[in-house]
Amino acid sequence: MMNEAQTTLHYVYDPLCGWCYGAAPLLEAAAGLPTLQIALHAGGLWLGSRRQPMGQALRDHVRPHDERIQALTGQPFGERYFNELLLSDGLLLDSEPPIRAILAVTELGGDGLSLLHRIQQSHYLDGQWVGDQARLALLAQEQGITAEAFAQTCQKVDLAGHLAQSQGWLRRLGGQGFPTLGLMRGGSLILLPVSSFLGEPQAFASHLAALMAA
Repeated sequence: MMNEAQTTLHYVYDPLCGWCYGAAPLLEAAAGLPTLQIALHAGGLWLGSRRQPMGQALRDHVRPHDERIQALTGQPFGERYFNELLLSDGLLLDSEPPIRAILAVTELGGDGLSLLHRIQQSHYLDGQWVGDQARLALLAQEQGITAEAFAQTCQKVDLAGHLAQSQGWLRRLGGQGFPTLGLMRGGSLILLPVSSFLGEPQAFASHLAALMAA
């Protein structure tokens, strides 16, 4: 349980949200602040009936958004992502496997934020399908987590409970979608304007440091 007396950055995200990938450098910069805790709250953008099949229609839908994200943030989108992954018939855009992976790695003592960033890189830059359990297990192994422990924990995590808590945080923060960020300091919650800092991670870290010192 996170102690709210600590200064905590609450992050409501989805691993397959392009704007969350665009915001990844902000989170990396925040992680460099030594006294700041970061709490991850996965929202579930592509779950259940919202899952989307890969194919030309999906690529045509997401590509303009992704190109805008790249222009605003500098985050690269790979050619394999656009021209191979998004055109892979039979695969689904599904948030559940990567969310379960992040919850499992966190439960096993690993770094959930680091895994989130590796999942985002694998998807958007390398064009790898992160709905593949074997691929996710390889990413977890980068943190020294065995494939067996990872697989067992992925199945046991309370996905529904976590998603419900994440929706609670989204409402509490007054967010409208992903990414939503808020700083909890001394019992006070401050909503952070993500869009104002996209492409400027050091400015974001400086803003957080100033809020923490106030």
